[in-house]
This record gives sequence, structure tokens and C-alpha cells, in this order.
Amino acid sequence: MWQNLSLRGRINLLLALLLALGLAVNIGRQVAEAGPRVQAEDQSVIRLAREFIEMIVADLNEAPDPDARLNQIARDLSRLRHVSIALRDASGNPLTPPRAEEDDAARAPPPWFVSLVHPEQTAVSVPLSIHGKPGSLVITSHPNDEIAEIWDGIVTQLEVGSVIAIALFLVMMTVVGRALGPLQSLAEVMAELEGGRYEARVVPGGAPELSAICTRLNHLAATLGEAIEDKRRLAERNVSLQDLERKEIARELHDEFGPYLFSLRAHASALAKQADGRVPSADAVRKHGSAMLEQINALQQFNRRVLERLRPVGLAELGLRQALESLSRLWRESHPDVAIETSISPALGPTGETADLTIYRTVQEALTNVFRHAGATSVNVVIEPVEQPGRDGRSCARVRVSDNGRGMDLGQTLGFGLVGMRERILALGGSLSVASSEGGLTVEALVPTASA
Repeated sequence: MWQNLSLRGRINLLLALLLALGLAVNIGRQVAEAGPRVQAEDQSVIRLAREFIEMIVADLNEAPDPDARLNQIARDLSRLRHVSIALRDASGNPLTPPRAEEDDAARAPPPWFVSLVHPEQTAVSVPLSIHGKPGSLVITSHPNDEIAEIWDGIVTQLEVGSVIAIALFLVMMTVVGRALGPLQSLAEVMAELEGGRYEARVVPGGAPELSAICTRLNHLAATLGEAIEDKRRLAERNVSLQDLERKEIARELHDEFGPYLFSLRAHASALAKQADGRVPSADAVRKHGSAMLEQINALQQFNRRVLERLRPVGLAELGLRQALESLSRLWRESHPDVAIETSISPALGPTGETADLTIYRTVQEALTNVFRHAGATSVNVVIEPVEQPGRDGRSCARVRVSDNGRGMDLGQTLGFGLVGMRERILALGGSLSVASSEGGLTVEALVPTASA
């Protein structure tokens, strides 16, 4: 049952139990104190009555009619509230009528309460002698009034305490309900977030702790919304980059592969005509064959560059160092007028397949931009480990590609290649920055590496 109760129900149940326990403890304390209180009252009344009787009876024999005087004393003392005094002879027979008990059913405590606080009546006998006739005055306690007062006090305490407890319970239930009110809003907003409605917000309220939770949930919802929007934009950009990559490959195939094929076809046709002649010219055959070899070599280099862009050749088999050296060698062969220096720190160690591919792509994209746009004569590539860890606590490798070209124009934005590379590195927990100056352009990336 307890597990099925809500938090509000549990708190309200605990408050009700605490209030009921407090009221029960208070009533129990009064009941426990009732017995000693009644007993002390009995002893006090009987002692006072006995002292008073002994003082009056001392001069009884000097009265003109001692018997009449004694009866009058007994009748007068019978009016006392908490005691009754009866005159008895030497044999113990009563000489005065017993005291009539008042019957107030509305005020009388229940019998179990009377037996609990005062199970037995207290009686004390005071002996006396009138002209040699022995007798006694029997003093009997009657604490019914005192017990009734105690019972009335307990009933009043129970009634007033119940009213106060109910009032406090209602007030506390209202306070708890308002304090826990934001929980329902939190649950509703969480359900909306689960359904993908990241614009949902909860109004902070209630206790400071709940208000802080509401504020943090709103911040989380905003962060999730931004992350989803970034993911959507990244997906769109990936599609755009794929389309752009296809267009560039198609353009390169058209601009470079097509002319080479046309030239090969022309030289092949020329050779076929030479073969059809009666006396082929050796110089012409040698000329067309040499041209075809040069164009085939250019086609091979072009094919290797395209393959490198699609998938690094030898990265998984030879490792990062050999793959970067092969990449630099290809660029040196196609651009012999540009000096390329590549330095990979021996302390770098294994970086992991994902980090290797990311480092390779970063260097590849930076070199592509250098040879397309920078007009540089020198390029320096440095890869080394760094001290500071990435966002996820892993070690990082610093990749720095700098050139002495003309840099970026003021207000110029990064191309799709570097933007896509930055987002890829950010997704891994690293960072990428581009610094442009009069001395050239520097691309620097921190790429998280895997443990060895």
C-alpha cells in the first residue's frame, strides 16, 4: 500500500499519524497523571476531615446533649463534597443514614475510567466515647467529582485537540499540495520532451529546491532543442557536402579525366593511321607513344588523388605516419614548386582508428585548401601530443597546418570542407580553429585520441 501512494499521499499520511500520535500521547499523559492526582486529593481531604473531627469531638462530652450534638455534627459534615462521614456504634452499625450519591449521567465518567484511576475507596475510622459508650466516625472518600473533572478535562482536550489537529492537517495538506504542485507540471513537461516537443517549459514554483529543478529542466529542454536543431542542420550540411563532393568529383572527371581520354583517343587514332600506311614513320609512332605514356601517368596520379579523397590508401594497413607521407608525396609530385614539410612527434603513440582518420582528413582538407586558394610556396604540417585533455578526459593530438600564402580575406567564411571537419572534431570532443594573418593561414585542431 505504501509503495502505491504518491509523494503527496505519503506526506499527508505521515502528518496525520504524527498529529494523532501527539494527541494520543497528550491524552495518555493525562490519564497516567489522573490516578496519583485522585489519590493525593483523597489523602488531603481525609486528613483535613480527620483533624477537624478530632478537634470538634474533643469537647463533645461537655455539651448538654452529646448525642444530639454528635448527630448534628455528622449531618453537617455529610454535606462535604469529597468525603462522607457516618456515625457508627461499637458494633459497627451505622447510626446515620448513608449519603445519597448524586446521579449525573451526562457528567459521570465511564466505569472503566473510574476503576482505572481510583479502583478502591479510602475510609478512615475516628474512635470516640460519649459517657462511656464507645463509637466511631467513619470518614469515606468520594472522589467522583474529582474524577469527573479529570474526565471532563480529558474529553475537552480530546475534542479541542481533534479540532486543532484536523485544522493543522488541512493547513499542512494545503501547504504540501502547493509545495508539490510543480511536480505535476514537471511530469507533464517531461512527457512533452519525451514526445519531441522541446519548446515545452515549466513555470518555476514551489519550494526553492523544486524551483531550481524546474529552472534546470527548462535549461535542459533548451539545450536539447538546440542539440536537435544542430543535429538537423548537421544532417542538412552533410547532405550538401555529399552533393558538393559528388559535383567536385564529377567536375574533376570532366575537366581532367575527359581531356586525357580524348587525347589518348586522338593519339591512338594517329597510331592506327600510321599502321595502315605502307611505311610507318618511326618518329611519329615514338611521338604518339610517348604522349600516351605521359597522359596515362597523369591519369594514374589523378586516379590516386581521387581515391585518396574517397578513402585514404594504406591508412589502416600502414598507419597514420606512412599514410601522411604518401599524401605529402602525391602533392609534391603534382606541385613540385611547393615545399611540404611533415613532422610527426615520436611521442604521439597509437591514437586509434577514428583519431587517425580524423587527423588524416584534417591534413588532407587543409592541404587541399592551400593548393587551391592560398598560392603558397611552403607548407608546414606538425602533429604532436598535448598536455591538456579533451572534454571527455581523453588525451589529444594537436594538428597544425600552416602556409605562407595570402590567407583569408576580411569577413570571409570557412568553406564547407573545414566546417564539416570542425563539426566532426567537435563531435569527438575536440576543437578546430583557423587563424589568418599577412604571413599566411594556420589551421589548428585538437583531436581526442584513444588509449593505447
